[in-house]
Amino acid sequence: MTKLRLRYHTYEIGEADIHVRSLRDNQQYEDNQGLAEKAGISSATWPLFGIVWPSGEVMAHLMKDYDIAGKRILEVGCGIGLTSLVLNQRKADITATDYHPEAEGFLIINTDLNKENLIPFIKADWDVSSDTLGKFDLILGSDLLYETEHIELLSNFINRHTKKQCEVIIVDPGRNQHARFSKKMVKLGYSHSQSKPENTHYLDNPFKGQILRYSR
Repeated sequence: MTKLRLRYHTYEIGEADIHVRSLRDNQQYEDNQGLAEKAGISSATWPLFGIVWPSGEVMAHLMKDYDIAGKRILEVGCGIGLTSLVLNQRKADITATDYHPEAEGFLIINTDLNKENLIPFIKADWDVSSDTLGKFDLILGSDLLYETEHIELLSNFINRHTKKQCEVIIVDPGRNQHARFSKKMVKLGYSHSQSKPENTHYLDNPFKGQILRYSR
């Protein structure tokens, strides 16, 4: 049995140091109990949750001084949870979700590494309408639109969990799904805008994606 190789890294997000345990690279895989297989997660996609991707760093930096006062916030597809960790350090009302069976365990360890209170986590399937998440003022997600079917699933999931007045922010690296996703969100009653992040000096390479914003 191959043991997972891990990486420990500190991200400087504004004035905060966020300590993160993640997978060493995208070649790691461990599904001894078959939970990922049962959830339909292949060995090729299994490690994707466990790496901090550039879109996640962009979102985390965006949240370092974002107005969070009085807002109930949801991170969709949190993966390692860098954005949730930043918001948790700011004492935000943050709930994290992911479909991967290992995401919660990594989030618990990373919250402990940062000596913060536990972040509420719910394993969420976008295709299931009977979850107990409730409604949110602000919904966040980064690098979520991998496949064409994700457009319908994600937009409907978000729409089920937004309050009448709400904000949605998606950081997309440019996987060619975001235009159709935006059209679906507009059809659901949201206004839409998009922009490039202002400063990505913390990334190794230029960021080619967009920050997608929706509100109603």
